Amino acid sequence: MSPQVPLLILDARFLITAVETKGYPSPDRPEVAFVGRSNVGKSSMINALAGRRKLVRVSNTPGRTRTLNFFDVDLEWEGKRRDIRLADLPGYGFAKASKSERAAWEKMITTYLEKRKGLGAVVSIIDAEVGPTPEDHEVLGYLQAKTPARILVAATKMDRLPKARRKPRLKQLAADLELPEQALFAFSSTEKTGVEDIWGALLEVLR
Repeated sequence: MSPQVPLLILDARFLITAVETKGYPSPDRPEVAFVGRSNVGKSSMINALAGRRKLVRVSNTPGRTRTLNFFDVDLEWEGKRRDIRLADLPGYGFAKASKSERAAWEKMITTYLEKRKGLGAVVSIIDAEVGPTPEDHEVLGYLQAKTPARILVAATKMDRLPKARRKPRLKQLAADLELPEQALFAFSSTEKTGVEDIWGALLEVLR
């Protein structure tokens, strides 16, 4: 008998773009939102989790994502079919955005995070190499206070650190964020590190 494959991506596809609640897709499956600073590797993370290289456009220009973008992923986890929706939120901390643009983005994002039906989890993304910025701390505090969804924190770009530095860096990041070490997930879209760990945590939450 062959060993059971814990994760198998069956399909992943773009669903819709929205800027207001009336444009949201029907909450007909569990939903996960991804938030992070511009250029933190959010698009690459979603592509890696979805098992697709170009599901989400990866740009070298910070602040490219200015809408809420929804994707559906169908997968098997430990032999069971699961249908999950991913929501890609605009990156924060983009210095070149005007005050009016920032205000509009903030309203769009907070409305979604506080009012979206079916939102079961939020992945808050930190750059492992850079470490948490003041805005990262502010956003994580906001999420902990305002959204009813479960929050997971992922440290991206782990491949940029020497392997000997990765565990100590995670311990330091967890301390900086005032999180238990087991609540912080190491991730690399390049090495595909953390893909199954994050899916496992998400699917446990989204039962």
